[in-house]
This record gives sequence, C-alpha cells and structure tokens, in this order.
Amino acid sequence: MNGGARGGPTSRALDRGRESFGRRRWEDAWAELSHADDEGGLGTADLERLAVAAYLTGRDGECDALRERGHRECLERGEDVAAARCAFWLGFGLLLRGEEIRAGGWLGRARRLLDEGGHDCPERGYLLVPVAIAQLGAGDPAAAHATYERVGELGERFGDPDLCAFGRLGLGEAQAAAGRFSEAAALFDEVMVAATADELSPVVAGIAYCAVIEACQEILDLRRARAWTSALTQWCAAQPDLVPFRGQCLVHRAEILLLQGAWPEAAAAAGQACERLAAPSDRTDTEASGHPAVGGAYYQVAELHRLHGLVAEAEAAYRECSRWGRQPQPGLALLRLAQGRGDVAAAALRRALAEAPAPDRPALLAALVEVLLATGDTPAARAAADELAALAARSDAELLRATAAQTSGAVLRAEGRPVEALATLRAAWRGWHQLDVPHRAARVRVLLAMACRDLGDDDAAEMELDAARRVFAALGAAPDLARVAVLTRAADPVGGLTEREVQVLRLVATGRTNRVVAADLVLSEKTVARHLANIFTKVGVSSRAAATAYAYEHGLV
Repeated sequence: MNGGARGGPTSRALDRGRESFGRRRWEDAWAELSHADDEGGLGTADLERLAVAAYLTGRDGECDALRERGHRECLERGEDVAAARCAFWLGFGLLLRGEEIRAGGWLGRARRLLDEGGHDCPERGYLLVPVAIAQLGAGDPAAAHATYERVGELGERFGDPDLCAFGRLGLGEAQAAAGRFSEAAALFDEVMVAATADELSPVVAGIAYCAVIEACQEILDLRRARAWTSALTQWCAAQPDLVPFRGQCLVHRAEILLLQGAWPEAAAAAGQACERLAAPSDRTDTEASGHPAVGGAYYQVAELHRLHGLVAEAEAAYRECSRWGRQPQPGLALLRLAQGRGDVAAAALRRALAEAPAPDRPALLAALVEVLLATGDTPAARAAADELAALAARSDAELLRATAAQTSGAVLRAEGRPVEALATLRAAWRGWHQLDVPHRAARVRVLLAMACRDLGDDDAAEMELDAARRVFAALGAAPDLARVAVLTRAADPVGGLTEREVQVLRLVATGRTNRVVAADLVLSEKTVARHLANIFTKVGVSSRAAATAYAYEHGLV
C-alpha cells in the first residue's frame, strides 16, 4: 500500500480525511478517506481510520472488508502483529454482532499469528477479552476475574489506555456477577472517567459507555445508570454521524426517562431507538435482523403503552419485542393481569423465573407478587416477596430495596397486618422518592391509603389517595387514575354496604366481569362473587343489571 501521490488530489483528500477523523466528523472522514483510497490507496494507519469511520457510521460490511484487506496486506509485508490486530478487531466486531462462528475463526487466526511468532505485545491482552467474556457467559466470574486482571496488567505494561479500560470494565462485570456490587461500581466509575476524559479511542469509549450503563441497570444502581446515560447522550450528541451507539443510547435513555416520570420524552427516545436499530431486513419475520438492542427498545414502547392504558398498542409492542428476541416479561404479564387474566399472568411469570438469569429475577418477582395478590394467593405471594427481600438484604442497590419494601408491604396488608404494612410501605415510599421515581412512589401511596383505611383512618387515606391522584394525572397513567377513583368514592358507603362492597359494586356497574374486578382490587374471584351476593341481599336486587342501576341512582358511578 502507499499513501497516494503527494501534492495531488489524493493528498488533499487524505489530509481532509485525517482532519475530519481527528474532529470526529465521521461521515466526512469516510467520504474523504474513501476518495483518497480510490485514487491512490491508503497506508496501514489510514486504512484503519477508514475502517473505524465505516464502523462508526454504521457501515459494518465495509468495515469488515477493510479490516480483512488490512489483514491481508499486513501479512504480505510480514507484519504479523499488525495482521493479528486487524484480525482481532474484525473478530471482535463480529462477536459483538452475535456472529460467533465467524468471530471465532478470525480470533483464532490472530492468536495463531502471535503464537507462531512468539510476540509479546498488547494484542495478546486484546485476545484475552473474548476469553473472559466467554467465562462470564459460562457463569464463572472467578475465572473471568483472573483473565481480566491479566488484560489490565498487559494494558499497564504496554501503556495502552484502551486495553486498560477493557481490563477494568471486565473486572467490574466479574465483581457484579459475583454479587460484589460496590467493588463493581468503583471499577465502572474508573472506566467512565477515562471515557469522559477522552482518553479512549471512539470505538472502545462507545463499548465502555454501553457496557457500564447496562451493568449499572443490571445491578439496579439507578443513580449511576442515570449519570452515565446522561454522559453517553452528550457524547453521542457531539458526534452527529455516530450510528452504533446512538440507538442503544436511546434505549438506555428511554428506560431512565420512564423511571423519572418523563414519559413523553421516554416515548420519543424509545420510538427513535426502534427506527434506528430495526434496520431493514430481507429475512423472514421469524428471523429478525438488526441491532440486539432493538427488542429492548420495543419493550420500552410497550411499557409506556401499558402504563397509559393503551392495551392494544401495548400488546402489539410486546409482540415486536419478542420477535426481536427480548423477553417481554414482566410487562406482558402485568398487561394480562389488567385484562383480568391473572392465571395466565402467574403462569408466564413462573415460567420466566424458571429460566431467568440473576439480574432479571427482582423485576419478575415483584410482578409475581402483584399478580398473586390479585388472584388471592397470599401464601405464594409471601414466598415470592421473601425471596425478593433476601436479594435486597444482600445488596446495597437502593432500587432493589425500594422494590422489596413495596412488595413486602403489600403482602403484609393482604395478611391482615396493616400496622406492619404501613411501616414497610413508608420505607418503600422514601426509597422511591429519594430515587426520583414518581410513578412507583405514587403506587406505594395507594397501598398506604388502603392500609390506613384498614385501621379506620379515612382522613389519612384520603390524603394519600389525593397525592397519588395528582402524580397519576400528571403522568397520564389512566389505569392507576381509574383505580384511585374507585378507592376514593368507596370511602362513602351507602345502603349498609361495606367499603369493599361499594368498591365491588362500582366496578361491576362499569361492566367489568368478576375476574377483572378481582384483578383491579387485588382479590380472588371467589371473594368478589361473595361480595356481590352480599350486595344483592343488602340493596334488595337479584341481578347485575339491577345492581348497576342502584349504583347509578346513589351516585356511586
């Protein structure tokens, strides 16, 4: 390879391409360096720049071809280490895209080149990274930890910031997998300092951002996930041509915005992520192609629809989420519960828990508790809540502790222990409030209101419901608003009806079946049927239609 004729148009294109690359104008770098390559061919360093520009602008096929070409040309010149480096990045890129067989071939070739030449170089450290990833995937964090320590040592010895970052990132993931979340968080912060200080190459910085944010979400460290998502968003915004990380950035951003209560912004981010990540495919519907994060983007879309009460739209989005290979639980189960299909929801969650990795269990357990309480299976709900509490006791993740307190409080109330429920639910509310998660904090206030009513304190219950109503109205959480309306009007019983009987009557008068009423009020269908029989007797009617008329006559609807 050569650099093109000096002083000619190739030289000007090459200079402009290098300048654009340095300024991180990736589309311009791709265009100018491609032009220079067409006219005179690029040297090794500039060919790598062109490959990076291709990768960062979403041209994966061109990037692969350029690295394969660089590998061949380095071999022809007898530059084994450079050839191995090209082979590594080609294989690692394939690995990140899920093409494990091709990736293994290129990584194996890189390893053979170094072994045959007896080379002591940083590339040996890079080749250890896929080994450690496989060890983590096989559930062996101790082995991965040892491998990543070696990666870091090689990075320090050769003064390679990218390799050092890979080592610290991997050590953090190994610590997280072993349940040592504080140690993991400290390592993640160190990696992010290097990324935000612009000490890493663009490709490694993007990998680090996405991996750290995903890891923080897995260990339920909401504060860190929020902070580094903001940093990633700014990093991407400074590079408008960036493609590989921008879509994934939007998925992370949607997750954080949803929790923060910025639902319109979350919907916009999730929708954009779906568009950017779901690249057109010539495969069949059962062979969806595209970025691995696209399923997560559709899941966020589905969750927002569910929380707004848009059942059909949520159903469609959950199906898209599944089509792209992402588990649609626990959201789909909670949608089924809202449809009055608690038995279906419970079965789906139990199936998901049977195969769920450790990071997914808390959300599934919390949803299972909600479903089991709605179907009247309090003992099973207690067992699930206890498992969640045990997980929280071993963790310093505030989000997990708030979730566990909320589920435990709900179970305590169902067990007829309102005083204990109040104390636990207030701890849950404080947790959500401190984390700035308004929707979940408001749902806890509904539980607090119900516990206050159990103790005869209707004034406190009314204030809790009013506070929850304001949050739900601001968010547009229609299903939650409807439930608060039922609970609020049930505070003024008529006709000798108990508070719970009024609640049942109001829902029956809106046309709900016993199953749906049970789901709305967290009761069993048998309990709803018993309440309905008592209502008929007390108000002197013999049918649902007559009971509905009574409800309208007495202002209960």
